[in-house]
Amino acid sequence: MDSIDLAKKQKMIARLEAFTLMDDDFMTRFFEDNKECTQFVIQTILDNKEIEVIEEVAQKVVKSLEGRSVKLDVFARDSKGKPYDIEIQRADKGAGAKRARHNAALMDADETVPGMDPEKLPESYVIFITEHDIFKKGLPVYHINRIVEECGTLFDDKMHIIYVNGKYRGDDPIGNLMHDFNCSKASDMKNKLLAERARYLKENDKGVQYMCRIMEDFAKEERKEEREETRIETAAQLLEQGKMSEKEIADFFKFSEEQMKAVKEKVSVLA
Repeated sequence: MDSIDLAKKQKMIARLEAFTLMDDDFMTRFFEDNKECTQFVIQTILDNKEIEVIEEVAQKVVKSLEGRSVKLDVFARDSKGKPYDIEIQRADKGAGAKRARHNAALMDADETVPGMDPEKLPESYVIFITEHDIFKKGLPVYHINRIVEECGTLFDDKMHIIYVNGKYRGDDPIGNLMHDFNCSKASDMKNKLLAERARYLKENDKGVQYMCRIMEDFAKEERKEEREETRIETAAQLLEQGKMSEKEIADFFKFSEEQMKAVKEKVSVLA
């Protein structure tokens, strides 16, 4: 290994050592193919030890009816068929009410098949673990469910949105879980199950090699996305300034319909 490769690896390892479960890139790899850890988190947040996770997918792609897609950080399904979406959000704006509504709607669409009776839609959970207490009430967990306003009764549509306060440090299961989510060292974690997984990814040779490969892939994808964003911004400026028509831009940049839609959306921002 030459000095450049060694320096790159050392930089990656230093970054890996600083990761916590509040970093969504690390969090998704942490729970990837790990039903046991995923089950523990869901059981703790919902205060229900009876939940049995039978399916877990990190970075699951869910498409809308228009063909646009979103990646769920961690998707899980329990033995009763209930789907769960667990999202890590460090920025408050990424955990807004409409984002929660959007994710819940996509999950419903993903569960639906042609001709399906809507009454067969499963109970579902969208769980945001936020770095800050976005509701500023000091509570460990916030449960959002619809109600009938005039009579104050629950509108039992079986869709649940839950926010977990990442700042909470009470002496209880949620407090301990949020403590562990903010630990960069496995030795500082309170739960042995989570600590063992963190130790493997950060200290075991195979785990570290795996994470370094993943981080290199992330870096390549980020560079690709940055180049794509630059192309779209350039095209939007040309279109907004009237220097090229939509057809000329599509032909010159070899843009798809989806990319052209992004260009026109960017023009509306520039205008």
